[in-house]
Amino acid sequence: MLRKSLILCLVVALVWSPIAATTASANGDWETTAKSEAAVERGLEWLARNQGEKGNWDSHDLGLVALGALAFLSAGHLPDRGKYGANVRRALDYVVSHAKPSGLLNISNHDMYNHGLAVFVLTQAYGMTNDRRVGEALDKGIKLIADVQCEDGGWDYKARRQQRGHDLSLAVMQSKALRGAMDIGLEIPPNVIDSAIRSVRQHYKPMGKPDGKRYGDHPLADRPGAFTYDGGRYTTAMGAAGAVCLQEFGKYEDFRIRRSMDIVIDDIRNRMEKKKDWIPFSDAYTMFYVAQGLYQVGGTRWRDNYPRIRDATVQTQARSNNLQYDGSWQTKRVSGKPGRLFGTSVAVFTLSIPNRYLPILQEGEAEPRKDVNE
Repeated sequence: MLRKSLILCLVVALVWSPIAATTASANGDWETTAKSEAAVERGLEWLARNQGEKGNWDSHDLGLVALGALAFLSAGHLPDRGKYGANVRRALDYVVSHAKPSGLLNISNHDMYNHGLAVFVLTQAYGMTNDRRVGEALDKGIKLIADVQCEDGGWDYKARRQQRGHDLSLAVMQSKALRGAMDIGLEIPPNVIDSAIRSVRQHYKPMGKPDGKRYGDHPLADRPGAFTYDGGRYTTAMGAAGAVCLQEFGKYEDFRIRRSMDIVIDDIRNRMEKKKDWIPFSDAYTMFYVAQGLYQVGGTRWRDNYPRIRDATVQTQARSNNLQYDGSWQTKRVSGKPGRLFGTSVAVFTLSIPNRYLPILQEGEAEPRKDVNE
C-alpha cells in the first residue's frame, strides 16, 4: 500500500513547494454559467448512457477509459456514491483489472502515454476515496514510471529504459502521474523529478527577438519562445503541455511557462477568430493541455481566455434525437464511440475545472503572478 513518512512530507515540501490552496468552488459567473453547468450534466448523461457493463465504452485503450472516469470525478462524482457512482466504479475497475504484473496500465499501443494518463487518473481517484485496489495499482504503476525513465530524463512510448526519450507528449503524462502521486503521499526519488525537469526544458525553443518584456533573469527571458514536440516542432498542444509539465514539477516561476502560454493563447485566439481548423473539441487532445495550462498559470491569462473556450465548448456539444450522440462531443484523432468518449470526457473535464473538485486542481496561487510589462 501507499508509504507515508515524516521524511516524505519534508521531501514533498522541498520538491513541490505548493502554494496556497484554492477553494473548491468556482470564483463566479466568469468561470461557470448556467449553460456550462447544463452542458456538463448532459455530457455526464451521455457517458453514463453509453458506457456499457464492462465500463470501457467499447474501448480497449486504458487511457481513454481512465479519462471517462476523470470526467465524473472532475464533476464531483465518486465511485459507489450517488447518481453516477456505479459508472465511476465500472470505469476504475476496468482500468485496475487490466494492470499487468509489471504494473503497466495499457493493453493497446503507446504503453507509457496510456500508462501515465491512467496512473494520473488513479491518483485523483485515490486522493478522493482511499480505494485499496486503486492504491495497489498505483504502487506498481508509479514504480514503473521511475524504472523506465530514459537516461536523458524523458520517456519512450514503450515501457523500457533507453538512452533518449521520444517526445514531450510522453513527459507530460508522466509529470501529471508523478505530481498526483506526490500529492497523495507516494515517495518519488528526487533524481526522477530533476532529470525530468531538465528534459522538459530541452524542448523549449526561442521564437523571436527581444520584445521589450522580461519574465525573469534568464538570457532567453526577454524574447518569445515555446515548448515543442521534439525540440524543434511547435504545436499548440505541446506549447501548453510543456507549461503543464513544469508547473506539475513545481517550477511555477520558470519564464518558459509564461512565454509558451503567451504563444499558445495567441494561436488559439487567431484560430477561433478566423474560424480556421481548430475550435474546442474538434481537437480534444490539444484542449486537454490548453485548459490545464491556462488554469495553472492563472491570473489574466486564465481570466481572459477561459470564458471564450468555455462558451465555444458549450456551443459545440452535440444536440440530437439520437441518444448515441446527444450530449457528446466528437473529436478528431479517434473515431466511433471511443472518439466520443475522448471528446466528451475532455469537454466535461474542461468545463468542470472551475469547481476544483480534483486534488490536483486544489493548488493554486494566493495572488495572481505579476509579470514585468504584463
